Amino acid sequence: MFVKRLTAALLLTASAATAGSIAPRDGWAVHETSKPYGRLIDDVKTAAKAEGMGVVTQAGPTQAAAARGITIPGNRVIGIFNNDFAVKILALSTAAMIEAPVRMYVTEEEDGRATLSYKLPSHVFAPYAEEGGAELQALADQLDHRFARIAERAQK
Repeated sequence: MFVKRLTAALLLTASAATAGSIAPRDGWAVHETSKPYGRLIDDVKTAAKAEGMGVVTQAGPTQAAAARGITIPGNRVIGIFNNDFAVKILALSTAAMIEAPVRMYVTEEEDGRATLSYKLPSHVFAPYAEEGGAELQALADQLDHRFARIAERAQK
């Protein structure tokens, strides 16, 4: 009985906790901004379009959690890609396409500011380098530059 109560208490505590900010890590770009969460989401979408990329997917638990009566900070994953890169990558490695779209992650901080984070495309596609060779690496590098420009535009 004690073990069940302790387990339940630990689960409740863990579910009520927030994970906090995204710390810099290998293979990631993390950009703290002064923008509010909703505005940064809009600006990422606008910047992606301006850089010739499309918003392919969007997902986040914030609204679904609110519908369940749970309040969590804003949290949105935005999948970005375009068909030109898709066709070229697919010609080099069928397996690599599991990584598309590459995702940008907008998170809301406690003070209302938002952070933009993403795994570098060169990091995302690195496991397929042997199969896709130098051409895949070159495409991933191009995507690194494109995503950096999206991040730069979105932060302005």
